[in-house]
Amino acid sequence: MSTKRCYYEVLGVAREAPAEDLRRAYKQLALKHHPDRNQGNAAAEATFKEVNEAYQVLSDEEKRRMYDQFGHAAFDGSLGSGGFQGGGVGDVFAHMQDLFSEMFSGGAGGGFGGRQARRGGDLRVQQRLTLDEAAFGVKKDVVVQAPARCGDCGGTGARPGTAPETCSHCRGAGHVSNARGFVMFTTTCPKCQGQGAVIKNPCKPCQGHGVVERARKVTVSFPAGLDAGQRLRVPGQGLPGPGGSQPGDLYVEIDVEEDPRFERDGADLVARVHVTFTDAAMGAQLDVPALEPKDESGHEKRVPLTLPPGTQPGAVITLKGHGIPRLDGRGRGNLVVVVQVDVPKALSNRAREILQELDAELKSPGEPSEGAQRRAASK
Repeated sequence: MSTKRCYYEVLGVAREAPAEDLRRAYKQLALKHHPDRNQGNAAAEATFKEVNEAYQVLSDEEKRRMYDQFGHAAFDGSLGSGGFQGGGVGDVFAHMQDLFSEMFSGGAGGGFGGRQARRGGDLRVQQRLTLDEAAFGVKKDVVVQAPARCGDCGGTGARPGTAPETCSHCRGAGHVSNARGFVMFTTTCPKCQGQGAVIKNPCKPCQGHGVVERARKVTVSFPAGLDAGQRLRVPGQGLPGPGGSQPGDLYVEIDVEEDPRFERDGADLVARVHVTFTDAAMGAQLDVPALEPKDESGHEKRVPLTLPPGTQPGAVITLKGHGIPRLDGRGRGNLVVVVQVDVPKALSNRAREILQELDAELKSPGEPSEGAQRRAASK
């Protein structure tokens, strides 16, 4: 039995939770346990990996369906060729077909179509983007440190000028069958380890493995409107397949840096603007920061904002169409401006006198303040 925690428990959501709830829960947990925020905290790093693993499965509709049906066994290999548990009638027939293929194979042709080349495994990397890059899209080189196809042998594992030879023990099938009474048992060929071929003259750089460890750059186009927790699939940029077969895919997990100007809420942006008491009381025309592509000079774009008279602290003003471009291309979100009124911490004598007069004026509308009365009496 798997010792892994339930993926729904890891993300803290119900089993029937919609995709948006999954994304929101993942974003919060990933930010909380991100290694950059928890330097040297091994527990936080382990939780971060656990949260990523859970979201990678549950955010994929097909993988989530399999997980709901089989649990962790759907991905740990425990449902092997004989594992019918949890499967339907279709699964049983699929296993029976595999069994008959193995029983009647054994020649070089591999029975029902021969041994198929295995595809390479997938790779997953994380790429951090700035808010501007995530909002408007960018093309970047992603560095991948992983096994890559050997350039000397082309991935075959054999020394240049030679080629792998068909395994004489299994005759290229990759497995051998033995009869025990009326039952035929099939096992992986012990000589070629299931490859169907042996390498008598291995390539020196890769030592016959067909792959070498190295860093490589993959150019990835990030579309506009990405958010943290989403991922991109780059076909054919994963691990190379054995014997020069088709490589796997590269999955790029998106992380977005915090921006000091804004807080992000989906496609909307929240900006906090500080104004003086005078501007809040009398109204003003302001310029607030906006998320727009920078011009050639690199200057930050700003948009006009009309502050109405009598604006209260915490007032919210919405500027439509100045948020994040939506990933589906249907316009942009909004810029939500939260007004914060700054109260002076130190006052001069004159400023204090003016405020006292203002206070008296506001308390008795239409009546002259004490200061005004004193000035009138002195004339």
